[in-house]
Amino acid sequence: MAENGEEKLLAMARHIAKTLGNNENMADDIFQIFSNFDGRFSREKLSEKTCDNEEDPKSSVAALELGLKSLDRQISQYVAADHSIWADSADSVAFLDAIDELIAIIRDWSPVAREKTVGSCLARADDLMQQAMFRVEDEFRSLMERGGESFGLSREYRNGESTGNLSFDSEDEDDGGVIRNDEDEGIPVAHPITDYDIIIDALPSGTISDLHDIAKRMVAAGFGKECSHVYSSCRREFLEESLSRLGLQKLSVDEVHKMTWPDLEDEIGRWIKGANVALRILFPSERRLCDRVFFGLSSAADLSFMEVCRGSTIQLLNFADAVAIGSRSPERLFRVLDVFETLRDLMPEFDSVFSDQYCVVLRNEAITIWKRLGEAIRGIFMELENLIRRDPAKGPVPGGGLHPITRYVMNYLRAACESRQTLEQVFDENVVPPPPPSKLNNDRRGSSSSSLSVQIDWIMELLESNLEAKSKIYNDSVLSSVFMMNNGRYIVHKVKDSELGILLGDDWIRRHTSKIRQFHANYQRSSWNKVLGVLKLDNGSLAPNVAASTMKERIKLFNTYFEDICDVQSTWVVCDDQMREDMRISLVKLLLPAYGSFIGRFRGVPELRKHVERHIKFDAEEIEARINRMFQGNAGSTNRRK
Repeated sequence: MAENGEEKLLAMARHIAKTLGNNENMADDIFQIFSNFDGRFSREKLSEKTCDNEEDPKSSVAALELGLKSLDRQISQYVAADHSIWADSADSVAFLDAIDELIAIIRDWSPVAREKTVGSCLARADDLMQQAMFRVEDEFRSLMERGGESFGLSREYRNGESTGNLSFDSEDEDDGGVIRNDEDEGIPVAHPITDYDIIIDALPSGTISDLHDIAKRMVAAGFGKECSHVYSSCRREFLEESLSRLGLQKLSVDEVHKMTWPDLEDEIGRWIKGANVALRILFPSERRLCDRVFFGLSSAADLSFMEVCRGSTIQLLNFADAVAIGSRSPERLFRVLDVFETLRDLMPEFDSVFSDQYCVVLRNEAITIWKRLGEAIRGIFMELENLIRRDPAKGPVPGGGLHPITRYVMNYLRAACESRQTLEQVFDENVVPPPPPSKLNNDRRGSSSSSLSVQIDWIMELLESNLEAKSKIYNDSVLSSVFMMNNGRYIVHKVKDSELGILLGDDWIRRHTSKIRQFHANYQRSSWNKVLGVLKLDNGSLAPNVAASTMKERIKLFNTYFEDICDVQSTWVVCDDQMREDMRISLVKLLLPAYGSFIGRFRGVPELRKHVERHIKFDAEEIEARINRMFQGNAGSTNRRK
């Protein structure tokens, strides 16, 4: 036994010299140090060629068999244990030491494994190693499960300091918050997340250290993938539970497409909160935990992290993809924009968290789906164009008021352009060919030159063409002008009062304001020129006996024309309060001077002096009062601007 012990000691010394010595000179130096330290380590004994087994192969193989037999007894004892080895630190240390010895034997003897006796020994060693790995794998799993249970669901850290236990629950909070147990009352209390400077550790430091010790041995023994698998299976459950507590469901593309729009809106809201928590808190926390468990084992750490997060990441991305390839109804724009912006804002997190070789596929998939969401947004704008083109001219709007398509499109564009910077990014990332030059006004000085501005300008052109077609439905050309005034004024007001003004520019606003003035001029000319013509007199051209009859005829015509116009146009609508007031004032200024002059001449005709009141139906105050009652619209048809 003493000889065997000395042989093992010498073999260990040779192994150290071989491991540390990069060449023969260094090995000799190490032999000299050992010889000076202990006489048993003579240079003659230490310099035996144990690795090649040239001098005494039978003795070396015997030592190998003896060492394996001893390790078999030790390892088998722990493999067969019916209690946790890591319940006792002495047991765990002894077990790992035995595994280390077994790893060293397999490594050192593998170069001569083709020798029959050595190969047989190594086969037994491999079998023993497999048994040991099965047991440490079970211990690894148990440590993770017990560690998570004893530590609560998770622990939150800000700037390296623990702030208590937390869990996620979407049902009890509206702001993507976390639920903490109030220590005094034991009642879950929602605390909204105001920042994401949070790290979650689901395992105690001692457990992480034990897991690291096991992981090192499993990787060294060639069982790194098995270790990563058992690690990822445990942590994957935690992530899936966390996403579930955030209210996220595992939905297929078909299930997303079959959802009603209100339900999908709610699901998108939950997705946005969940994606932020996952990418800013959960995934970085898993990356940190993975790096601690697999410290110094970067490949195993990267593989494990990818396997932990892959399923949850795909779940998040699949939902975003389902939204991207779903219906392109214009009403969906704003929620699709929310998903696009969320994914865009999380790209730095994707880049930092999924930076290794195993996760590059997930990172690239996130970029692909983000771009697909941009395509969906552009597609929604194309559908808006089609909606405008297809909107039928079913019948005239009562009173020439605001058409529903005008209100819909302008409020839609105004709301959309609150995300102007995002939309500019969407349209500029993949420049859309502009419409034919003939369809757009070439004078765009003062406007944005972005692809989005081209898109908005084109939509405005389509809307204007649509309204012009609808204006032709009116039998009265004057009412057509009022209709175009109402809708044009509404459009300009919405443009000036929003981001649309920046996109379309001052020149666009000036041009369309000028069009409104032209419609106003057309209205006045078509409606009131006939009335003004009746009041117009040619001085000195009328003989006295003809003047009286002509004056009587003209005042009669004026009364008829004026009353008919007021009766008809009192049912018409001018939606904008300021424009309605301006129109009334301009009519008063246009009509009253001519009417006053005519009445003065009328009173000057001798034959008419005795019967003036019989012919003059309206005085100046009544004229102004009748004008002020115009453009009110009938009850129920008044179409005010909103």
